[in-house]
Amino acid sequence: MANPSPGYSMTLRVEAPASFTATSDLAAAVSAAGGAITALDVTESTHSIMVIDVSCNTTDAEHGERIREALDALDDVTVRNVSDRTFLMHLGGKLEVVPKVALRNRDDLSRAYTPGVARVCQAIADDRSKARNLTIKRNTIAVVTDGSAVLGLGNIGPEASLPVMEGKAALFKQFADVDAWPVCLDTQDTDEIVNIVKALAPVYGGVNLEDIAAPRCFEIEARLREELDIPVFHDDQHGTAIVTLAALQNALRVVDKKIEDVRIVVSGVGAAGNAIVQLLLARGAKNVIACGRNGAIDRNTEYTDSHRVWLAENTNPENFSGTLHEAMVGSDVFIGVSAPNILEEKHIESMNADSIVFAMANPDPEVDPVVAGRHAAVVATGRSDYPNQINNVLAFPGFFRGLLDAHAVDIIPEMLVAAADAIAARVDSNELNSGFIIPSVFDPHVAGDVADAVVAAARASK
Repeated sequence: MANPSPGYSMTLRVEAPASFTATSDLAAAVSAAGGAITALDVTESTHSIMVIDVSCNTTDAEHGERIREALDALDDVTVRNVSDRTFLMHLGGKLEVVPKVALRNRDDLSRAYTPGVARVCQAIADDRSKARNLTIKRNTIAVVTDGSAVLGLGNIGPEASLPVMEGKAALFKQFADVDAWPVCLDTQDTDEIVNIVKALAPVYGGVNLEDIAAPRCFEIEARLREELDIPVFHDDQHGTAIVTLAALQNALRVVDKKIEDVRIVVSGVGAAGNAIVQLLLARGAKNVIACGRNGAIDRNTEYTDSHRVWLAENTNPENFSGTLHEAMVGSDVFIGVSAPNILEEKHIESMNADSIVFAMANPDPEVDPVVAGRHAAVVATGRSDYPNQINNVLAFPGFFRGLLDAHAVDIIPEMLVAAADAIAARVDSNELNSGFIIPSVFDPHVAGDVADAVVAAARASK
């Protein structure tokens, strides 16, 4: 059974007989049903009854219903109401627009709006570059999706993708003071998406592409980077690659191996897998084997997909041809961005000593982390309930902060490597161990360090 998660958090308003043990009796019932109590709050009390809000984490909706039934089964106890705390957090959305300037009188109004605003408009009309300093363009990015590849949910459309994009925008603001706005498009036509984003671009200082299915996402990113004068960042590619490289560099320090010496197997050749491979090579990796559903990408096979053609030409120096399971034998590193439960214990056992396993499929990884840990020296996942969570939030807020501060017009590989180095460096040598290879997403210094590294890389490229 899965562990209780804050993603399935609920609050049950319970009426119970007034007694010294009322709250402890409720807590015991929730615990016996497998829930994890997070709070017990008495909201009403009389001589005869107490009304208590019982907050707890569950494993899924069905588990929540079992907890409700367990409380209702107690003598003289009634569950008045059940609230899903995750849905409550999203009620009315997670974002709002707040003016940065006060409009207290006619004077303020005349400068913020008409007639004074006309002078600013004319200045920008005379020199469009002034929009970067005189409008929200200076600190605002668009989070663009077509809803075609959202989390592990698949093609759920623009409306259903909006809560994710709102959350992304909230993270940008929270961690790097970047203003971001969701742009969820009701089209999955590549040409139309490119044209819409180009038309919206004057408002924004950058574009974050999010949850667009491969291979369409590759063409959209490439065309927008070519045709826009603002940076375009595809988080499923670049963000994942940055944090993966940061974690791998520290994992290699733990096992005392060098990236140029290890054999790395990457499972998954979609957006994330391609970007990870490119960044590993940029960092000095020499022996990378990329595996799709049919096994290793090799030079004996003809591919119609340009990305597989590139992988065949630039990876797998030994031209290994075989299955993922066969590729695992004698490898040092496994990086999974593919599908759940595709590896068994014997496959991890077949790797070299002091192996590294990054099983990042979400919510269910390529191999059970506990099982992998029986043989691998370092294990990381994309989940928050295991050590070493490889989470893109370590990269994208600070990365865009740096892009905006540098007035960057494009993203270069040196920026990606510099960002990975900055994240890795947040784990001091005195802190580094097999269970701590990557900093916490709440480390207050990560975003600033990443931003500084991106600015430095941008300036060095000029």
